[in-house]
Amino acid sequence: MKKNDYLEKLSSSKKPFIIYKVKGGYDLFTDFSEKIILNKHNIDNFFKKIKNKKDKKSLQSLYIGFFGYEILCNLNSIKIPKQKKLNLPKGIFYKPETIIKIRKYITIKSFFKNFYSTRTSNKFKININLDKYKKIFNKFSKKIKEGETYQIKICTKYKNKSSINPLSLFWKLMKTNAAPESFLIKDKNYSIISCSPETLIEKVGDKIITKPIAGTLEKKKTTNIKKALSYFRNNIKETKEHNMIVDMERSDLSKICRPGTVKLSKIKYVEEYKDLYHYVTEIKGIIKKNINTKDIIIAMMPGGSVIGCPKISTLNLLNKQEKESRNIFTGSFGFIRFNGDMRFNIIIRSILNYKNISEISVASGVVVDSNVKHEFNENFIKAKSLMDLYK
Repeated sequence: MKKNDYLEKLSSSKKPFIIYKVKGGYDLFTDFSEKIILNKHNIDNFFKKIKNKKDKKSLQSLYIGFFGYEILCNLNSIKIPKQKKLNLPKGIFYKPETIIKIRKYITIKSFFKNFYSTRTSNKFKININLDKYKKIFNKFSKKIKEGETYQIKICTKYKNKSSINPLSLFWKLMKTNAAPESFLIKDKNYSIISCSPETLIEKVGDKIITKPIAGTLEKKKTTNIKKALSYFRNNIKETKEHNMIVDMERSDLSKICRPGTVKLSKIKYVEEYKDLYHYVTEIKGIIKKNINTKDIIIAMMPGGSVIGCPKISTLNLLNKQEKESRNIFTGSFGFIRFNGDMRFNIIIRSILNYKNISEISVASGVVVDSNVKHEFNENFIKAKSLMDLYK
């Protein structure tokens, strides 16, 4: 059977699968022998289960899936007030028995008439208009001046009713914006399509890396990477935001790393994407002895670059303000190997389709000298490449 025939039939079947971008192509995971739906009562058992697994050498010796925003708050003992929810599970992890490596060019041919179809019944609608955004912005600006937070991210959502083909949307997105942490999950009643750019955790042995992103510039015909770098370096607001997030991520790493090993390994560089440029720094460290998987997850998640800082007080402010659940947004997708190695992103630039409702969540950072219209428009820029897939 040809590789593409397999993908077509897999896409049209009810069998769940996951595609994860890797260097040189993609890995496809399927034939799941376990599906673990996480909640605050079984999360500890999940971590113990990973630790106690005996087979630690095969490619399939891992769980792959996501932690939603709410369960990461639970792990940090942060309460979330009653919110409007989709009732999507707080996290799901899968144990794959089949891994298929997709490399070089990807061409899809299909005999199925509905393979490429995505049916949208209405346009995307935003949950917070500019006036509402201004009220939240002004409230958080006051909290910044009072010292409760130094930076905070305002989340907006774009939603519509739509029946989608997640695999075709994913390949369409990869042609235009194949970000380093892109992934697709397709299951019975939900799918996630993501071009996430941000690596939150990359751990191999006792070495760990995080790559916080803080700083966004809209791409125009007159801009390039060199000009974007100059813009970030000379923009006081973007520099402050970046420095605060880098300091916080460095502090998070220091909780789990040996003293003196946390270093800035690549400082303030620019990454280019379809509609924007990002300001990025890479931080490395060496894990302390006796630090376990749960310790690492609690220290690093939710990722500070999409929350604000200081993390705990800012999370409490956000949760009191937000009326809708973040669901997957600012959670983390990735895998945990049975030997303790792991890789996780931050779930941003993502489409959640649950029971034929598509949801795109984005957030922009507020600091002491932020401009309300600029931040509101930045959210739209971040969501645009995903909404364009539905045209």
